[in-house]
Amino acid sequence: MALLTRSGVFGSDRAEPQEELAAVPVGDVLAPDRHPALVYLASLSPGSRRTMTGALRTIAKIATGTPDLMLMPWHRLDFGHTAAIRGSIAGRYAPATANRILAAMKGTLKMAFRLRLMSADQMMRALSVRPVRGARLPKGRAISQGELQALFGLCDPKEPIGARDAALLGLLYAGGLRRAEVVGLDLAAFEKTTGALVVAGKGSKERRVFVTNGARAALDAWLSYRGDEPGALLLPVKKGGTIERRRLTDQAVAERLRLLGMRAKVTHFSAHDFRRTFVGDLLDAGVDIATVQALCGHSSPITTAKYDRRGERAKLRAAGLLHCPFIV
Repeated sequence: MALLTRSGVFGSDRAEPQEELAAVPVGDVLAPDRHPALVYLASLSPGSRRTMTGALRTIAKIATGTPDLMLMPWHRLDFGHTAAIRGSIAGRYAPATANRILAAMKGTLKMAFRLRLMSADQMMRALSVRPVRGARLPKGRAISQGELQALFGLCDPKEPIGARDAALLGLLYAGGLRRAEVVGLDLAAFEKTTGALVVAGKGSKERRVFVTNGARAALDAWLSYRGDEPGALLLPVKKGGTIERRRLTDQAVAERLRLLGMRAKVTHFSAHDFRRTFVGDLLDAGVDIATVQALCGHSSPITTAKYDRRGERAKLRAAGLLHCPFIV
């Protein structure tokens, strides 16, 4: 059931905006450069923008009955509204997902204040909802060495698409890159003499990773087809081996991984599972967590630790020490 009406009329008990605020009738659609949700989304990276757009549409659906975030009167929200939205998503989603949705809402409300569509008092009241507490087991999985071998085994370096696919797999696994980071790479980001790769991560934070061993061999094989023309590092390859001079999309990467997984008969995996495997394998090899954090671009070691598989194996070993006296 919608919490608000399509017209945005919430009742007469709502505090009116102060005179210096830009008063906009609730039922009106704001211009794009005045719309708090659009301005907020425009401030994000492409990957975050897609995620937060979905979050805002979820809120709009809960509040108005339609996922159209353009019709959602964000600048009219008060604590009663945001508390009701929090209660609704807390009952539907895992804590991390619910808090991500709340973060999108709070970012939009802060933008409404900056655009002078809300008073400071109204914004602070609306933002005062508590985070959703709780925890869930991490999603995704590690990709085994056998599965990696099966996937790379499909990539024939004698063909442009095989070399490109091997380079893609190598960057995802050996570089620990996010899908959006892979497609955003330019040739200029790769230093051939050192194997260093400058990656633009979340929040416009750059980091340096190193492409070595088989991943370097795969990337060199691809570059022999790609050439030295400036532009995207990874390019689409059509049937027949024709290389298109345009950037891969992250959707195209996901589809290519799906097809490779089907052909290799590997259980379903995502692009991010390579990143999880990258972190887990480095920690298994004894690399300190601060170095792994720097390589994968996490802002906190707590995030890196979520990918640590060693605790699960310790629990499995501990469970095996128990003796259950049942004999078949």
